[in-house]
Amino acid sequence: MKAIITFVIFTAAFASTIFAQNATEQTPAERRARDLVRIASTGSRAEMQKFIEANYGAEFLKIPMATHIGFLLSRYDTSRGYDVAGVQELKPDSATLLLKNRLTGDYEAIIVIVEEKEPFKINGIGGRPPKVPTAEAKRLSEKDVARELSAFVKKLADADVFSGTVLLAKDGKPVYEAAFGPANKDFNVPNKLDTKFNLGSMNKMFTAVSMAQLVEKGKLSYDDPLSKFIPDFPDPASAQKIKIKHLLSHTSGLGGYFSKRWADTSRANVRTVDDMLAIAKQDEKLQFEPGSKWQYSNTGMLVLGKVIEIVSGKSYFDYIAENVTGPAGMTNTGCFDLSRVNSNLAVGYDKQFTETGVEWSNNIFQHVMRGGPQGGCYSTVEDLLKFDQALRANKLVSADSFKTLASAKPELNSSNYGYGFQVDTADNTVGHGGGFTGINSNLEMYLGSGWSAIVMSNYSRGATAVIQKMESLIKSTTAPSATAQK
Repeated sequence: MKAIITFVIFTAAFASTIFAQNATEQTPAERRARDLVRIASTGSRAEMQKFIEANYGAEFLKIPMATHIGFLLSRYDTSRGYDVAGVQELKPDSATLLLKNRLTGDYEAIIVIVEEKEPFKINGIGGRPPKVPTAEAKRLSEKDVARELSAFVKKLADADVFSGTVLLAKDGKPVYEAAFGPANKDFNVPNKLDTKFNLGSMNKMFTAVSMAQLVEKGKLSYDDPLSKFIPDFPDPASAQKIKIKHLLSHTSGLGGYFSKRWADTSRANVRTVDDMLAIAKQDEKLQFEPGSKWQYSNTGMLVLGKVIEIVSGKSYFDYIAENVTGPAGMTNTGCFDLSRVNSNLAVGYDKQFTETGVEWSNNIFQHVMRGGPQGGCYSTVEDLLKFDQALRANKLVSADSFKTLASAKPELNSSNYGYGFQVDTADNTVGHGGGFTGINSNLEMYLGSGWSAIVMSNYSRGATAVIQKMESLIKSTTAPSATAQK
């Protein structure tokens, strides 16, 4: 989804409008931005640190140096350097440059925010959606799309910055699908199309669909208070304020679940929804009035899993298998107990840029022993396409229910999220992403055009560039500049 397009480091607010703007004389922000791109394109850790120490503002330098250097090195790793193609936007305290990625040849954009007064040091850096020059825009056929996507992903995989599977489909039929990289580096086992990858937060969609099914059966309402099912979570007063709709839209006021207490808890003791709730309940408290603001909440989705168990009389895992993944034909999807033997699971990897060079670590001891309502289950790109198609065909919930799930909820201060689904009203897309150490996956359903874009990666941030590429290629199929060759 658009919300997870790129890693960002910011300490200052900025406007999101992007437009082309030329300047006859470079502003302080543009000079800083060009210097930053030049240094980032060297790939030199020493040069990067020297630049950061001399050119970043005091507030920005409160972020650890290793984080700053890691950000620039990761940008170099996925680009092998950039060429500045032009200025995309200028403001008194910021400059957005249009860049060309030397590895892939694609466009990217970076915004650099500076202090308002001399010496105009850097206060923030981040990625922005690139505005491709009109002269280079072209309309592509489905064959063109497949060819360009194949070449793009192969470049990333050959540079070892992408490992995983990719599936791009039109009206449920794959236009392009392929697997790259290692499922297990220790034993040199390659990824395949049926390799199961960790979903991260993506199975929040399964939880939301389950809730919609129970609403359709009249077993609960989106307006029901949490206290109707769990009277004392996180405490009796809060349970009366929190409604099911708040939990589904991340407006409940509950927190993130993955706390220090969770990190210090043995994974071996956390395998059921009750086990997970026991951890959350020790620290959880209402952070704001439900419905008054949006704040991503893993705990909120976890609580919904317990509601599903109470209302259905089944474990969360059995309910999902019988009512979501089963009816959709998702035979390679599940919340697997990782202490048991599970066939064909990809191990997640994180690339670390150390003073002695690149080092890889796995996420085996960093993630959950078993996924749950908030995330951490496994699936394949092929199964996610089945889920996509089952939703569109109303096999899991009715058309009205799917529309409810896939519609933003501005009345709850949730303008880009429905019930368990991320929403982009401008592009008429819905879906969800997932990210964690060694996990980066995404499903994008283009409701107006029938496209489905699915990426699953077992590299940290590995899917980001592929997600962006598929989005731009899908848009190119309707570009007005030329006639597509079928």
